[in-house]
Amino acid sequence: MQNELLLLAAVPLEAVPWLCERAGGCVPASGPAGPGSFPHGVAAPRREPLLARSLKAVKFEVTAGKPKLYYFDGRGKTKSVRWLLAAVGVEFEENFLETREQYEKLIKDGVLMFQQVPLVEIDGMKMVQTRAILSYIAGKYNLYGKDLKERALIDMYVEGITDLMQMILMFPFSPPEAKEKNLHSIKDRATNRYFPVFEKVLKQHGQDFLVGNKFSWADVQLIEAILAVEEKIPAVLSGFPQLQAFKIRMSNMPTIKKFLQPGSPRKPPPDESYVETVLKIFKK
Repeated sequence: MQNELLLLAAVPLEAVPWLCERAGGCVPASGPAGPGSFPHGVAAPRREPLLARSLKAVKFEVTAGKPKLYYFDGRGKTKSVRWLLAAVGVEFEENFLETREQYEKLIKDGVLMFQQVPLVEIDGMKMVQTRAILSYIAGKYNLYGKDLKERALIDMYVEGITDLMQMILMFPFSPPEAKEKNLHSIKDRATNRYFPVFEKVLKQHGQDFLVGNKFSWADVQLIEAILAVEEKIPAVLSGFPQLQAFKIRMSNMPTIKKFLQPGSPRKPPPDESYVETVLKIFKK
C-alpha cells in the first residue's frame, strides 16, 4: 500500500476518477494522510491489485522546469513529442522557427547535433533525433514497459506506427497531381498492413492497452495515428471494432481528453502556410 500511495501522489488529480473507474470503483478515504489512507481526501480503491497496475501505467513524476520544444508552428516530427508529453500531463514551452536565420543560428550555436530539428531541451539536455527524444520521455515517465521483452514489443509497435505516420507527415508536401494517389496509399497501408495488427493484438489478449495491460508509449502513438488517419479517411475504422473501442478509451483518458480540446498545444492539420514556412527555412 505504501508504494501505491507514492504512485498516486505522482498522478495528476484529474486522472484519479479515471483510474478509480478502471479499478472497479472507489470508496471514501478515512483518517488523515498516512499508511493505509489516501492523501488530500482522495478516494481509496476497492480493488488494490488492478489499481496498482493502473497507477504504474501512468506514473507521472513532477520535475522542475518545463521542457522546451524548437520546431515549426505545426505538426511535423514534433507532433509525437507533443502527444507524449501531453499524455503524461507535462506542460511544455515552444519556440517556433519562422525564418531561415533562426534555424541557422541554432546550427551556429552548436545545439543541433546533426543540423536537424526538432530540438527539445529537457532535464538540462539539448536533445535531437525524434526517436531518442520520445524514448527518453517514455522511459522517464514509465511508459516503456517493465522489462526488455515489453520494451521490445513497444519498440516494434511504435516503429510500425511511425512508418504509417511518415506517410501522413509527407502528405502535405505532395504535388497536387499526386495527392489522390498518396491518400489511397495511406488508406491501403492503414487498413491492410498496420491497423489489422493492432486489431488482432487487442482482440487476442482482451486487455485495455497494447503491452502488459499498462498504458505505454505504444498506446499514445496508436491513438495519435488513428486520429490522424481519420482526419483524412473518416470511416477508416469501420472494419476494426477493437480499435474503435481503443479510440474511445484513450480519448477519455483525462490528460489525452484535455489535449484534444480546443486551445491545447495540439496543432491543426498542416495548411499551405505551414508547407511554405518549412520549405522556406530548409531552402538551399
